[in-house]
Amino acid sequence: MGEPLKVGVVGTGTISRTYFEHLGKLPGTEVVAAADLDLARAKATGEKYGVRAMSPDELYDDAEVEAVLNLTIPAAHASVTLAAIGAGKHVYGEKPLAVTRQEARPLLGAAEKAGLRIGCAPDTVLGTGTQTARVLLDRGDVGVPAAASAFFVSPGPEPWHPDPEFYYKPGGGPLLDMGPYYLSALVTLLGPVRRVNGRVSRAKQERTVGSGPKEGTSFGVDVDTHVTGVIEHESGVLTTVVTSFDVWGAKLPRIEIYGSEGTLSVPDPNTFGGDVEVRAAGGRDWTVAPVAGGYAESGRGYGLADMARAIQQGGAHRASGELAFHVLDIMEALLESGAQGGTPVDVESTVARPAAVPLDATPDLA
Repeated sequence: MGEPLKVGVVGTGTISRTYFEHLGKLPGTEVVAAADLDLARAKATGEKYGVRAMSPDELYDDAEVEAVLNLTIPAAHASVTLAAIGAGKHVYGEKPLAVTRQEARPLLGAAEKAGLRIGCAPDTVLGTGTQTARVLLDRGDVGVPAAASAFFVSPGPEPWHPDPEFYYKPGGGPLLDMGPYYLSALVTLLGPVRRVNGRVSRAKQERTVGSGPKEGTSFGVDVDTHVTGVIEHESGVLTTVVTSFDVWGAKLPRIEIYGSEGTLSVPDPNTFGGDVEVRAAGGRDWTVAPVAGGYAESGRGYGLADMARAIQQGGAHRASGELAFHVLDIMEALLESGAQGGTPVDVESTVARPAAVPLDATPDLA
């Protein structure tokens, strides 16, 4: 490879730590600057990781920075991405791509017009868990997929998060918070979605902070906290999806795929690894499949490194803006259907399944 892609981070909150730690070990990228509206926080981050600290506007104008890593809150994703593209920078961001399709669509258009790349988390789908499941599906280990299920349920983040209000404002909720992990994995495994039926509810109108300086403080709930539905893939596979902040405990799989010759159990899509298990038709036991694909021992930042490789070598990057837009389109369609009492809603966008990550791949060569 040539010179590493010079990256500037915008948003130096908690999530930035894992990106700094992983990107420092990856080929093809070099973090050179950190920016935040809270300049003191940016300076503390810069000192810790040995990079220059500045304001976001200064980072956009910085000639050394070739790509912006957008780690701001969801409500700021679109404005930061658009500013970075306007400054001639590639962008890789945390999920979701934007809060709404209306916000997200111009980002893709602006990047295409400028000849720049947009990438977006989650990149967990590039790890050995989802990618091993992809190999097994593609080679027919469980036959032809007919249906699938995906479950994320929790009591919500407020028992442990010291400042959880934003999870319950527009752009939050269990679907927009955790759905990108599950839906990105489902599209990677089973292909794009053409139609959804959704239902929605909320168990509480108020929530209470359970830890930290705001412990005991109540706040209002402005989004639906239980979202369920059926998504119809273009292949005809029907996936049942449940995302909830209203469940104290459950014994549910993360993702299962039901084929004509067996069942595939996929590990938590919010992780990069985990065991993939198979139960063959007529069998009684589950078998752990050997690792068959994916970036080994990966972590947050691999999607950006994969994008850097594509910028240098050409071709598509896997954790793309187009995939993130399709996932956002699916989520908004589910919420729209739910608001209409379950009326089917077509998903207007589509996307090609990202290329599989081969076994023993490295981000600079995959």
